[in-house]
Amino acid sequence: MIRRLGIFAAVFMIAAGVLMPSVCAGQDLCPNSKAAVLIDVASGRILYQKNMDQQLPMASTTKIMTAITAIEEGNLLDTVIASLRAQNTGGSSIYLQAGEKLTLEELLYGLMLQSGNDAAVAIAEHIAGSCEEFARLMNKKAAGIGAVNSNFINPHGLDAPGHYTTAEDLAKITAYALKNPEFKKIVATKQKKIPWWGRDYSRVLKNKNKILWQVEGGDGVKTGYTKKAGRCLVASATRDGWQLASVVLNCGPMWEESKALLEYGFNNYKPVVFYEAGQFVKTIAIKKGKEERVRLVADRAVAVPLTAEERERVVLVEDSEDYLQAPVMEGQVAGSVKVLLDGEVIMYANLVCQQKVKERSIRRVIPEILKALIG
Repeated sequence: MIRRLGIFAAVFMIAAGVLMPSVCAGQDLCPNSKAAVLIDVASGRILYQKNMDQQLPMASTTKIMTAITAIEEGNLLDTVIASLRAQNTGGSSIYLQAGEKLTLEELLYGLMLQSGNDAAVAIAEHIAGSCEEFARLMNKKAAGIGAVNSNFINPHGLDAPGHYTTAEDLAKITAYALKNPEFKKIVATKQKKIPWWGRDYSRVLKNKNKILWQVEGGDGVKTGYTKKAGRCLVASATRDGWQLASVVLNCGPMWEESKALLEYGFNNYKPVVFYEAGQFVKTIAIKKGKEERVRLVADRAVAVPLTAEERERVVLVEDSEDYLQAPVMEGQVAGSVKVLLDGEVIMYANLVCQQKVKERSIRRVIPEILKALIG
């Protein structure tokens, strides 16, 4: 049973909680991982965590941040010319040659399927002029996502002093990136052919992520390994339209423990939809407007995964202004809807005005003023 509370109860319960996802630690699903997280991609709710705040090197899972930064900052159809620095980058490679030309989109496939460190450098130099400047873009974007305990020194993830993240931050970055259609398409691709300069046949890029084959609904996202970071894996799967993502850092059996995390989520939680995006919630009064009331709708879906037991402890809080003064703009924020579990906010959406309401003309207002004065 879901309870609904008004503004006064909402104020009391929010004061007792914090604006963070709930964390269900459960049993130790990842005994071999230094850190691990399971996240609901849509809401950002963390369903499992182990040492999620510990700062650790993350190897090529860095490329999740590289890819989403490049997609948002660049043009996928741009021609990128590989530099000598890209050609000479060590580690995993798609074997770029200095002067070779590929589109940004083609390089992103090389980056995410075959984990090309040379592709990472070529992308970074194209977008920002240098790897160092691109790393600054990565850090700025990570902070905007809320991944504030990370620091990126390079775009490929090779070990470097000061290059680190946390399982929580990497989960947040991944959930953000998976909402981008281009990113989502690339990381779910099992095999891709791209041109190979100077040869009469194409490069065949094979995705290193076994989750795509081994887990029901597997659809991403990135492997990683260096001696310092150990084996790292960010994985995702979607079932019945519900997507979960897992993170394991420095984990020998990374495939097994990632599968265990994903299965734990799908087996123990179910998404509960309170409001769809754009769904009507309530109306409020308008003062001095051409319309007397305005409809408020949720600006995004209010949906969060819950266990059967948690559903008995959930409260839905609908909080809004008593009235608005005209003029009112379409999309203007006038309140919020929050899902609280044991007094803690685990999901929220803004309540926004569904339509514009213009101010009444002075000719329509004067009779009301005179009527009020006369009594």
